[in-house]
Amino acid sequence: MAPVPPGIRFLASFNRDQWYKAFTFALTFLLYTSFHLSRKPISIVKSELHKNCSHVMRAPTESISGQQPVLHPELDCSWKPFDRNNYKQLLGAMDYSFLCAYAIGMYLSGIIGERLPIRLYLTVGMLTSGLFTCLFGLGYVYDIHSLGFYVFVQVANGLVQTTGWPSVVTCIGNWFGKGRRGLIMGLWNSHTSVGNILGSLIAGYYVSSNWGLSFIVPGVIIAAMGVICFLFLIEHPNDLKIASAQSSAPSSQKVHKNWNGVNGHKDLYLQYKPGAKTQSWDTELLLGQESIGVCVPVQQQQVVVVKSEAEPSPISFMRALRIPGVVEFSLCLLFAKLVSYTFLFWLPLYITKAAHLDAKKAGDLSTLFDVGGIVGGILAGVISDKMGKRATTCAVMLLLAAPTLYGFSMISQFGLGPTIGMLLVCGGLVNGPYALITTAVSADLGTHKSLKGNARALSTVTAIIDGTGSVGAAVGPLLAGLLSAQGWDQVFYMLMTADFLALLLLLRLVMKEHCSHRKRPGVAVELKEH
Repeated sequence: MAPVPPGIRFLASFNRDQWYKAFTFALTFLLYTSFHLSRKPISIVKSELHKNCSHVMRAPTESISGQQPVLHPELDCSWKPFDRNNYKQLLGAMDYSFLCAYAIGMYLSGIIGERLPIRLYLTVGMLTSGLFTCLFGLGYVYDIHSLGFYVFVQVANGLVQTTGWPSVVTCIGNWFGKGRRGLIMGLWNSHTSVGNILGSLIAGYYVSSNWGLSFIVPGVIIAAMGVICFLFLIEHPNDLKIASAQSSAPSSQKVHKNWNGVNGHKDLYLQYKPGAKTQSWDTELLLGQESIGVCVPVQQQQVVVVKSEAEPSPISFMRALRIPGVVEFSLCLLFAKLVSYTFLFWLPLYITKAAHLDAKKAGDLSTLFDVGGIVGGILAGVISDKMGKRATTCAVMLLLAAPTLYGFSMISQFGLGPTIGMLLVCGGLVNGPYALITTAVSADLGTHKSLKGNARALSTVTAIIDGTGSVGAAVGPLLAGLLSAQGWDQVFYMLMTADFLALLLLLRLVMKEHCSHRKRPGVAVELKEH
């Protein structure tokens, strides 16, 4: 008999739950990749909306023979209204419109998301985000030059994109426990950088010929992923148990589910078709391991009544703020995300101006920052798992990021090779803390022991942390647009200051981690409630 190939043995070692975990991991990864893929085009298209037109020349007039061609900079090739001298402020206003709407909407999104089915909530958000992303691109198709139109589309898109992050983090948190959470979340969070890379490549492919397609193609992709989300997303492992129990019932039985809530508890009535031959099955498949059930023998019975535990109610905004560590990590993320999103929206334009490259080449080069971000996010997760110190891991990377940013502003003037190296290093150090806080830290705090197992808090905690970070994400690109008029050095000074402030906000948690580690070496630190 032929031996079983190693690959088959490896696949056979996974049970059904592990397969569903892997499927959920991959699906949520692709879903949020499409979110970032649809955000990236604006940073690539900026250099096309306002181009260096000094090479554009008008034909000589016929009235004066022998007249030399006349240069018309700022007129012939830029897209109105971004052909003005204050184009940086106008482009910054578009970024601010999206990110400000995103920051405000994020606080509401987590609260709403806890009260609606994640699958439907996420699907609607992705479909509408695809619509507004395409609408921006249609501005090119229909020759729209109104700043108000583009600002409106950015605001609307910013609001609907807030459905994404709380939903996918809650879903992945439902499926994966705390074991190796930093590594798992670090790998999973690379969807941010993968989305940015794909968005840059897609937008860069069309930007010079038809920048409208730089938005329309990503818009179609995120809308298509919304349909896939509706068809295949499994929100919680218990959803599988219910489906399994229903499918295991004999086909002659007709099963109805009727939830009747009394005093915070819910009774599940399983009603069978009268006269059908009935068989009992394990009630754990219906209600999960945390259920407390009493199963009435079903022989010659028509109803099985199962008592479940009290359903946890969503926590309030203020209750979430009292979870230890939420305030510190939220404010730290404000400054960390300020730096990350300034690079996200302005790096291609900076490379275009500093290295004198066209939009496509600058966009391709900027993807190296995201490649470094993937490595940085994974390293941050692995190190924090090993040390059991999330705050300390973030603090060390922030400490190293500030001088690295200064080095990048200097080395980028010395050629392509040093620029590539510094892009990779900066990407890792800037996105490492950002990735760790928005994933593993958010999941840790959303399942803190003070919540007594209330898993419905995760969406609200995630929204508070990422919403606060999004305030910084809104302010950073706006300040970059204003400061870049005085020189790019001012932008880098702003970024270094933001990294330093993020570090200061974590010092109390760092000291607490070190004090706890001395008492219990090798044990992950559990913060106490305020």
